[in-house]
Amino acid sequence: MNLLCNSLEPRVMDDDMLKLVVREQGPQEEAGQLAKQEGILFKDVLSLKLDFQNILRIDNLWQFESLRKLQLDNNIIERIEGLENLTHLVWLDLSFNNIEAIEGLDALVNLEDLSLFNNRISKIDSLDALVKLQVLSLGNNQIGNMMNIIYLRRFKDLRALSLSGNPVAKAEDYRMFIWAYLPGLVYLDSRRIDDHMKELAEIKHQYSLDELKHRENQIQAQLEEEQAQRKELEEYKAAFVEHLNGSFLFDSMYAEDVEGKKLAYLPSVGELLESYKDKFVIICLHIFEYGLKQQKKRKVELDTFSECVHEAIQENQEQGKHRIAKFEEKHLLSLSAIRDESDMTNIEMKIVEHGKDITELYNVLMTQEMQLVEQLEEMINMFERNIVDLVGLFIENVQSLMAQCRDLETHHHEKLLEICINTLEKIVKGELDEDLPDDVRALFVDKDTIVNAVGTSHDIHLLKIDNREDELVTRINSWCTQLVNKIHKDEITRNRKRVREINQYIDHMQSELDNLECSDIID
Repeated sequence: MNLLCNSLEPRVMDDDMLKLVVREQGPQEEAGQLAKQEGILFKDVLSLKLDFQNILRIDNLWQFESLRKLQLDNNIIERIEGLENLTHLVWLDLSFNNIEAIEGLDALVNLEDLSLFNNRISKIDSLDALVKLQVLSLGNNQIGNMMNIIYLRRFKDLRALSLSGNPVAKAEDYRMFIWAYLPGLVYLDSRRIDDHMKELAEIKHQYSLDELKHRENQIQAQLEEEQAQRKELEEYKAAFVEHLNGSFLFDSMYAEDVEGKKLAYLPSVGELLESYKDKFVIICLHIFEYGLKQQKKRKVELDTFSECVHEAIQENQEQGKHRIAKFEEKHLLSLSAIRDESDMTNIEMKIVEHGKDITELYNVLMTQEMQLVEQLEEMINMFERNIVDLVGLFIENVQSLMAQCRDLETHHHEKLLEICINTLEKIVKGELDEDLPDDVRALFVDKDTIVNAVGTSHDIHLLKIDNREDELVTRINSWCTQLVNKIHKDEITRNRKRVREINQYIDHMQSELDNLECSDIID
């Protein structure tokens, strides 16, 4: 039953409206009456009609998390909003409203059919998240630029498009342009596209299409490359050695080193820097390659542990299922025998006897669970020792390599200081042949100034090395701690869940036995 709004005043989409609509549109007959009595949970609603309600603003739909179809046509809605939680939505009708811009649809990744017919939209955009879009109705809007059509090429599943009633539809080449640029389209403005006409359109626009495809291929290749780089960087981060496969650390040492950049102008310092950089980068590459190897070892250790845990749990579950299956066979026979027994003494004996069987089952299942807990605890402790040892070895070797970086820096510092002192002596004696920039020459007013400048540069470099080492050590220790804690926590959760399952099952079996009434047993 549709609810028609008789008021001209804008209405609020509140809980009262939604409850009324859900109740009116819910199941009818006996099931419907029961639903009306008990109430229908918003989270269970799959389809919702809110047309002709004079709604101004979309609101209060966050509870409809299972909704697949939403009808909001023929209202006075001005903005697309409030749909963030409707991630399962497949069909959305917002036609005959006052919407001026496409927005607020980023969460609707499963949407296949979207109608925005008869609104005030002037641009087709902000639909990128709708990767499953098949039907798009944008007729009777204000779209005037033919380039909007090209935006729709990204929707590979788009089969039906409506644009009639827009200024763009009046263009002389309107249909041919769309047929050419949207080759996957089957219907345009509710008419099936003729394959022959599509071929003619592609021929007519072939030159422009070839250029566009070339640009699209370039963009796609760039996107794929960027995606590969991001994936690669994530792998390096997982190994804690990102940006150590090149000169990044070395370059960062000089990025904020004003004095060091000035001193690079000194005679023979350029050659010294090149030699320093080459050796420094080689050590960084050793750290990087070692980090990747250690990451593989940690992964193998974790995968092996996870597989062993899974096998142990599965084996335990199979044992439990087998024991329960044997019990249930006997359980049914015992209940049947009790019901068939007419002598009260025998009935009481059989009830007591079967009660013992239930207790025995409980003891067996709990014993199996305790054995599993002990087995898993041993596995977890062994894994913890192994992973801590791997992490410790990794840190130890990385710190050794970082110490080599510091040694290189110290050696470079000593050589640079020696060059600076010699340069100062030449300047004092007037024997320096090379011209130096004014800001560099200003460092050589006296020995203390140049020594301080070289020392400041050295301190900056050491700090960068120390910070990178500290970051690596802190992150991998944190990763190790969190991983081990999670494994312990998951095992506690698993054990509690299993114990609860056993207790619930045993309680159910005991309840069946307890509910046998003498009046039901004796003829």
